Amino acid sequence: MPEPVTLRDDEAGNPSVDAHQTEAALKDDRKKYVYAFAEGNKELKDLLGGKGANLAEMTNLGLPVPPGFTITTEACTTYLNTGSTPEGLDEEVATHLAALEKARGKKLGDPDDPLLVSVRSGAKFSMPGMMETVLNVGLNDQSVEGLARQADNDRFAWDSYRRLIQMFGKTVQNIEGEAFEEALEEIKRAKDTHNDLDLDADDLRQLVDVYKGIVREHTGADFPQDPREQLTAAINAVFDSWNSDRAVLYRRQERIPADLGTAVNVVAMVFGNMGMDSGTGVAFTRDPGTGEQGVYGDYLQNAQGEDVVAGIRNTVPLQDLEKLDKTSYDRLMEIMATLEGHYRDLCDIEFTIEAGQLWMLQTRVGKRTAAAAFRIASQLVDEGVIDLDEAVQRVTGEQLVHLMFPQFDTSAKVHQLGRGISASPGAAVGKAVFDSYTAVKWSRSGEKVILVRRETNPDDLNGMIAAQGILTSRGGKTSHAAVVARGMGKTCVCGVEELQVNTKRRFLTAPDGTEVHEGDVISIDGSTGRVYLGEVPVVDSPVVEYFEGQVDVSTAKDDLVSAVHRIMTHADSARRMGVRANADTAEDAERARRFGAEGIGLCRTEHMFLGERRQHVERLILAEDDEQRDQALEALLPLQRWDFLQLLTAMDGLPTTIRLLDPPLHEFLPDITELSVRVALAESRGEKNENDLRLMQAVHRLHEQNPMLGLRGVRLGLVVPGLFNLQTRSIAEAAAQLVKLGKDPRPEIMIPLVGSVQELEIIRGETEQVLKEVAEETGCDLPIMIGTMIELPRAALTADQIAEAAQFFSFGTNDLTQTTWGFSRDDVEAAFFSTYLEVGIFGVSPFETIDEDGVGELVRIGTEKGRATRPDLKVGVCGEHGGDPDSVHFFNKVGLDYVSCSPFRVPVARLEAARATVAQEGGSDSR
Repeated sequence: MPEPVTLRDDEAGNPSVDAHQTEAALKDDRKKYVYAFAEGNKELKDLLGGKGANLAEMTNLGLPVPPGFTITTEACTTYLNTGSTPEGLDEEVATHLAALEKARGKKLGDPDDPLLVSVRSGAKFSMPGMMETVLNVGLNDQSVEGLARQADNDRFAWDSYRRLIQMFGKTVQNIEGEAFEEALEEIKRAKDTHNDLDLDADDLRQLVDVYKGIVREHTGADFPQDPREQLTAAINAVFDSWNSDRAVLYRRQERIPADLGTAVNVVAMVFGNMGMDSGTGVAFTRDPGTGEQGVYGDYLQNAQGEDVVAGIRNTVPLQDLEKLDKTSYDRLMEIMATLEGHYRDLCDIEFTIEAGQLWMLQTRVGKRTAAAAFRIASQLVDEGVIDLDEAVQRVTGEQLVHLMFPQFDTSAKVHQLGRGISASPGAAVGKAVFDSYTAVKWSRSGEKVILVRRETNPDDLNGMIAAQGILTSRGGKTSHAAVVARGMGKTCVCGVEELQVNTKRRFLTAPDGTEVHEGDVISIDGSTGRVYLGEVPVVDSPVVEYFEGQVDVSTAKDDLVSAVHRIMTHADSARRMGVRANADTAEDAERARRFGAEGIGLCRTEHMFLGERRQHVERLILAEDDEQRDQALEALLPLQRWDFLQLLTAMDGLPTTIRLLDPPLHEFLPDITELSVRVALAESRGEKNENDLRLMQAVHRLHEQNPMLGLRGVRLGLVVPGLFNLQTRSIAEAAAQLVKLGKDPRPEIMIPLVGSVQELEIIRGETEQVLKEVAEETGCDLPIMIGTMIELPRAALTADQIAEAAQFFSFGTNDLTQTTWGFSRDDVEAAFFSTYLEVGIFGVSPFETIDEDGVGELVRIGTEKGRATRPDLKVGVCGEHGGDPDSVHFFNKVGLDYVSCSPFRVPVARLEAARATVAQEGGSDSR
């Protein structure tokens, strides 16, 4: 790519305003709602939105940006909160519009030489296609004639007018887009063409009349002819679009706060639809799919920007622009180099060429796939642009998860249906569905689906979220489907032109004549763009093979593995918190260790009492005296000891926290219905099974209305003599045996569900006595720590007392969330969580990400109080939140020593713990 270019200030054509005002200075004037591009900069995303801030930045760099102004997010939130335009906004818009008219030498809607403007949304965070845009504002029945004369191009003028009516009707007047689309299709059918470009000026003039009729039919009024009325209505419609269904859904999916609002950018129109010497495109400074350096993007001649994003016409590769317009191409390459150097990252750029003149319409740090994120971060380190700390910040744990998904094994026999553009990587398998409603409906029934469309639009968001992957026959890497899929980390293949997609009849046809009907299984490979019939088998990804130790990084052919290794190695050196795994078996423990776990934070022991061992538990429950109880415990001892021998061997030299039995005892007994039937059948045959009768009595005796809050955890240890002692002896004897073999076992005993220090003191006393006995019997020193799981609000609030008897805390945030909210997770998630998410009570499920205000506050209080009593108290978390990126950042902030999560999430926690440390040390959280 050529060296960066710096353009003259006057080349950008923007009104001259001081470009170096600080954010503080701008925000001092609370009544100011509108800023010229030259007044802002890229740091003002909160106020000007991402699009407005970056338009300002490009203006200040002297790049050719059409002049315009930005209405702030504060104006939007005021409008949405009060239901009316903020006081003074109309006057500010009029002032800036006058400056814009002066800069362009034209008046808005002038009948002889009209200024036209676009009205575009632009929130702090990129929300591609979720909010509204209106182009060509200012056209009416008179100014369209003036535009035609000035451009000497009737077709261009009437094409622009029909686009305004269509966008205005859909966005501002809430007319279904299909009404306009069907009218367009009808005129193309009459012309016997599928291509918009084949319509001439007379066709488009006729289409305008049809569109105006649609507006009259749906609104009862004529299309507004007053340009200022159009502008005000368009601005308010963009504000309203912040709360559109699809925008709300997208924010929820991407965890974007609902109270930010959107800025509105009013920009002088530049036209890519003036003829074949005009066009519009999207460019990337590096490949957003792979991270490779080069020229990437799409270009569409004689088109406006919405045509590219909508994917309604297939684009040509950006490289083809060099043959079509070398001057504009060379200029674009220079500007791309300037922007990447300035932003120090992959840039996503929108541009228009108007009769050979290049204009920059937008830039932003581009969305990218997970693979591209790791490769680009590593490349930028090599180039000296960023250091390794920043490289860690440039990638996320969720991106790492996507790199660990399986890939297709194409060495198997496969039936390829077609090949398109690899828009977003991954291997997705599911039943083909042809509309979003079906995708959502089937996915809720447990079906995996692939959403198949000619092209997607923002109304398809529900279906895109529900689907395993997205397949389109139109559009390129910058189409709506591609951009949104990449942002969500969803597999996507676009532009498979050889597939004929019939959404009405719900089937597609491949070049070989194969038909795929709705419900047929297909597989799509977002890394290669290939589409297969049926289910293709999968294999581990190279990144998983790397974590499993099956790949030698020094000889790895895939630079992705090298990039992951480099960043993960630095992450481990940078993070403050340790990372452990939740593992119940030696196999899980071994995998966790390969994935980088530094110990086990939670070993659940309940599985050790199932299967053939259940009979011994039944004997324990039915024991009528100490002798029978001791016999049952004696039978369980060697079995438990063998479990712990395997586990401690797998984790030799690393801490292994073992939770004593937690579930209620009735879970180890037969199902009451099954047992009752068995007893009734025996009685009907005149038989009598004393054991079954005693079991049924025990089931009834132990039955609880709410077992989650019943006889479980520490209460079992207090009520069932010998049960916890059995487990403690098993752990101690296993550890002693390994010590004699020269091993280094490091078990830690965790007592669950403690609510008061007295409970813990009693069980700890018994536990210490057993450990002392085993030490004396074996002659081994066994420095086994004894701690507790904090999973009740009272435990967190009295942590200073509990710490007197505990050497470590581990927050069981699953149960702590249940007991804090009063939720039984199994009962409520399906019952009403979706409603809570829809109405905004939850931004995300509290079982997925820690509820910082409630559950998180208890974690903070428990940690601070515990350490006030015992400064060396080791504190960790072992709930599922230990592998959630947002939660990991919170745990780092409150000072936990480690997080523990499932083995597969260990690399995620390692990376996020480092990102949290680097962000905290840098004074800002990267989340």
